[in-house]
Amino acid sequence: MPKQLYAEFVELGTRAVITLYEEGAPETSRAIWDALAKPVRMPAIHAMFAGPEIMMGLPEEGQNFDPTSIPAENQTCYPEAGECLWFYQGKNAMKGLPEELWEIGIFYAPGARINGPLGWTPCNMFGKITEGLEEFAKACALTRVEGIKTVEIGRLT
Repeated sequence: MPKQLYAEFVELGTRAVITLYEEGAPETSRAIWDALAKPVRMPAIHAMFAGPEIMMGLPEEGQNFDPTSIPAENQTCYPEAGECLWFYQGKNAMKGLPEELWEIGIFYAPGARINGPLGWTPCNMFGKITEGLEEFAKACALTRVEGIKTVEIGRLT
């Protein structure tokens, strides 16, 4: 049985099931799975450049692996609706941003592109929503007009 996660908007109770890309992104999937041994809650914001994406910073309690050890795998700049992204950016890698970025992103509709302040940025896709995308996408879209919402992500199977 494939490994699965859940992502849930805490305030709304809207939940989706994510199936990990264990074959296409084995190292990334393993790192994310291990990071979520205990569920984590993160503020989710809407992307500015990528289009239909919510972005969340993996909290410190989930930062239990070396992010620089994750190889490029299953990368794209054009994710499909429902795909989930892992992205790491080290300290001071971008002008004006001294912090590290440990990002989990979820793309919720067609038309996404991974293009940010530094240009095109291929990222690892570690899984895809396989249940509940329609309702989850509606909740994601609300972050664009209503602002930050809390998302909990954890292991399902």
